[in-house]
Amino acid sequence: MSVSQRIRRKGKVNLLGNNRNWENYRDILIVLLQKELKVRYNNKLLGYLWSIANPLAAAVVYFVAFQILMRLRVPDYQLILLTGVFPWQWFTNAVGSASNVFVGNASIIKKVNFPRNIVPLCMVTNHMIHFIMSIPVIVLFLLFYQRVPSLTWLYGIPLWLVVHFFMVYGIALGLASINLFFRDLERLMSIVLNFAFYLTPVLYPLDLIPEHVRHYMFLNPAAPLIAGWRELLLDGRVEWLFLAVSAGYAALFFAIGMVIYRRLSWKFAEVL
Repeated sequence: MSVSQRIRRKGKVNLLGNNRNWENYRDILIVLLQKELKVRYNNKLLGYLWSIANPLAAAVVYFVAFQILMRLRVPDYQLILLTGVFPWQWFTNAVGSASNVFVGNASIIKKVNFPRNIVPLCMVTNHMIHFIMSIPVIVLFLLFYQRVPSLTWLYGIPLWLVVHFFMVYGIALGLASINLFFRDLERLMSIVLNFAFYLTPVLYPLDLIPEHVRHYMFLNPAAPLIAGWRELLLDGRVEWLFLAVSAGYAALFFAIGMVIYRRLSWKFAEVL
């Protein structure tokens, strides 16, 4: 059974538009999410290993470049890299692939009448699940360096998951909607994410940023987000200022994304 047929069957969506049933929307989300997870984790163990191989390989390259070749003297630099690279991967993968998420699912969108914002919602959820599945890798490295996860993780991880999710979902929804009308947006976002990567404390701790410019970090929405994840995963501490700033950005981007989607969604059929 094709994905579109499963959506019709699960969603029970009629052509009159009487589809205000949240249980049906949930079923559609599950069907799309199952499709994405099946592609990523088709061979369960091997699929999982390949999914974490890319950030691990990147961390190794950065470690060799900065700590061995450039002799950057930062204690526990391996852990600093891992606790920055994995949250960043969720952010950049979701935002980077957002532009084409409607275009890539055009066949389903044309055949079935359902809320289109479920498609980027599925994509962001998929990357969130991937990030959650990478946390055991961070735990293994913490244990290797004779550290243990903190009990603060029990409430800190859910808090940061919610903030991170709504931030990237809002950005993804807005980008996916705009890209249907301006198809060069994907190339532009690739450039923006490259700049953001080096302006975000992924490869370095906040201590290396000079104090007189450190407060400018808050102008970059990803900076307090990644720094907050590192504080939690590495030191077992919830940095409430970072959480508050990130939550503010998340609310802002979510609101902007929803406004853009609602204003443009009625034209989707004309451009898909």
